[in-house]
Amino acid sequence: MLLFSCAKNEAARNTAASGDAPLSARQTRALDKGETNFTVVKTDEEWKKILTSEQYYVLREKGTERAFSGPLNKNKQKGIYSCAGCGNPMFSSETKFESGTGWPSFYKPLNAAAVLEEPDTDMGMLRTEVLCSRCGGHLGHVFDDGPKPTGLRYCLNSVALKFTKEI
Repeated sequence: MLLFSCAKNEAARNTAASGDAPLSARQTRALDKGETNFTVVKTDEEWKKILTSEQYYVLREKGTERAFSGPLNKNKQKGIYSCAGCGNPMFSSETKFESGTGWPSFYKPLNAAAVLEEPDTDMGMLRTEVLCSRCGGHLGHVFDDGPKPTGLRYCLNSVALKFTKEI
């Protein structure tokens, strides 16, 4: 198995909206396009204060954790998986399945508004990136090789998720 990382080193820039603190590359692109619909918007420095270095790498720089390294990959408990960056509830254990890929996999989100899907052409491939709809954090990718009833496989980074056990 060949594993590629999707990390980018784009320079952040100061804007009138951010004052002295630089916006992330994603925020800068969103502002440039007039897309400011994320309800949780933070500077790179603010994200670095609340996320671990691995969470920051995945959620804010579109990184990928090593396969089979995340603690939630083999989690069998019932509960809800939320964005580790902002707490947005996104997936249920009811739709989690063992894909054999080494990353937590789900066949559908809690609801269509929980995640955003965008084309991703990094690495010379056409894939569909999965983002948190609240903060824009990179979660992983969705593929069309999943189980019924949807046929989809949301392949997510474990560190991008926070699990809350059902009581």
